[in-house]
Amino acid sequence: MQYVNLDARVGDLSGVLDPARYLSHLPSISSDLPPGARAFATDADHYDFRSRRCVKDLTLRTVRGAGGEEMEVEFRHNCWKHDQDLLIRYAGVSSFIIDPVDEDLGTVILDEILPHRDGCSHEIACWDGALTIVCRDLQATWTETLCSSKA
Repeated sequence: MQYVNLDARVGDLSGVLDPARYLSHLPSISSDLPPGARAFATDADHYDFRSRRCVKDLTLRTVRGAGGEEMEVEFRHNCWKHDQDLLIRYAGVSSFIIDPVDEDLGTVILDEILPHRDGCSHEIACWDGALTIVCRDLQATWTETLCSSKA
């Protein structure tokens, strides 16, 4: 990731997740993002770790349409934190990288959306790998789910 720090240091504590640099840079690039990507990236809850709509702690459920111009990536909620699943639809996909391929990427750490000549790039870091999608635009939709336990 270019701006989100996945291994920040606070005093003697290392491995701290810190989106501050990205959040301070976001106002200067948000007008360069396509409308759907801008709405998702600038949502006040997106990087608020206490929010039910923070991407942290979601789990990658499925990727549909990999290799095509239209893709969907579905994330499952974490009942301790979220009461909704997240579905992201990507339009005009020009690049899709998953690393490692054919592995369970685990839980989402954080993500970063940046302007790109093709529209935007969306990098999603997980504990066991990452997804990077370059597309014309994306649409993020939170959908209700049933949880037996809510935070």
